[in-house]
Amino acid sequence: MRLMPFNVWTRWIKRRLPTSLWGRSLLIIIIPVLIMQGAVTFAFFDAHWQTVTSRLSESLAGDIAWAAESYRDDPSPENLAVIIDRAERNMQLSIAFQEDAKLPEEERRGAIGVVDRTLEAALQMRVREPFWFDTTRYPAYVDIRVQEEGGVLRIIAPRERAVATQAHIFVLWLMGATGLLLAVAVIFIRNQVRTIERLAAAAEAFGRGESVPRFKPHGAREVRAAASAFLEMRSRIQRHIDQRTAMLASVSHDLRTPLTRLRLELALAPPFKRADAMRGDLDEMEHMIDEYLAFARGEAGEAAQPVNVREALERAAADARGIGAEVEVDAPEGLSVPLRPLAFRRALSNLTGNAASHGEHVRLSARALASGGVEFVVEDDGPGIPEDMHDEAFRPFSRLDPSRSQNRKGVGLGMAIARDVARGHGGDIVLGRSELGGLKASIRLPAPKE
Repeated sequence: MRLMPFNVWTRWIKRRLPTSLWGRSLLIIIIPVLIMQGAVTFAFFDAHWQTVTSRLSESLAGDIAWAAESYRDDPSPENLAVIIDRAERNMQLSIAFQEDAKLPEEERRGAIGVVDRTLEAALQMRVREPFWFDTTRYPAYVDIRVQEEGGVLRIIAPRERAVATQAHIFVLWLMGATGLLLAVAVIFIRNQVRTIERLAAAAEAFGRGESVPRFKPHGAREVRAAASAFLEMRSRIQRHIDQRTAMLASVSHDLRTPLTRLRLELALAPPFKRADAMRGDLDEMEHMIDEYLAFARGEAGEAAQPVNVREALERAAADARGIGAEVEVDAPEGLSVPLRPLAFRRALSNLTGNAASHGEHVRLSARALASGGVEFVVEDDGPGIPEDMHDEAFRPFSRLDPSRSQNRKGVGLGMAIARDVARGHGGDIVLGRSELGGLKASIRLPAPKE
């Protein structure tokens, strides 16, 4: 048989080991304790229990040999009575002679057989006549029979005379002490792992745009240091986000003032040939400012609340129908999921608007995932996006147009905002080919955390 390479064995073992810190920490504690317990138990039984059992069996075999030889020297009823009396008073043996009896043919042995082998070896060394014994019929006694002339000498001996019966107490004490040590280790390990889980939960919540105000560093020194570093990093990132949002809000406010002035002057000016074109340019500039600000701000501070999935799709479908597309909605009734409503509505509106701009037929659908999450799907029958340009589609200001034509409304932030919102909810957006022939955008959101 060909042996598997060592690296194959190591990979096989790694795949079956626990992946969590909690499980691996338990293995670090449990495996050495079990090895130690097994070694101590083996040493005890090999060096103590078997030695004591052998000596007890040899002592019992010597008493049985004395009784058999004494009866053989004088097989009279009077001598048998003396042997029975002495054996019962001094050796705790119950002896009876069965006339014209034969030794049983069947052998009765225990499941493990350690006691049977030890007693058999002692009897073979001390008793010369044929014998038979049974250690299983009576829980507290051993039945031993010796073939004599004219019958069988039957001896009933207490089990503790043939085997060390108190060995289980040592095993129980060992198991109890091991269980107590493991319980204490489990409590301490659980407390240390819980602090790491809290840190991971706080980092995940921060990545989704949620705040964890009650989070404080706990646990071992290294874990507290990591938690403190996370809190400092979170503060720096939050300050950066606030500064960027404030800056863009100021820029937006400053730009809106001249735009409003231009719009007012255009409204008061006498009609002229380029008036409509200028109004279109002003609308485009205002829309661009709104998209810049939405991309920078995100709605990260918005609280999550249950949102009806079908109603959210119906609102997005109504906006797409306003553009002129035919929209089909397929979503189960009564399905709801915790979302930040304004942020998710913007993401879904961006995807639906893109689909309506590039296709004539749009399909919006949603379904519950087996993992407990929800998947939203936006499909169209437009030209789609080549697979090698899927990543490019999510880059800010990317319009997938080499000439960067401004004939279409927008600045290339719709897909970037949609992915940012999806990832802020702990999910992501995946692009693919639709059955309608165009692009398929799937928003996959995980199950909400307890």
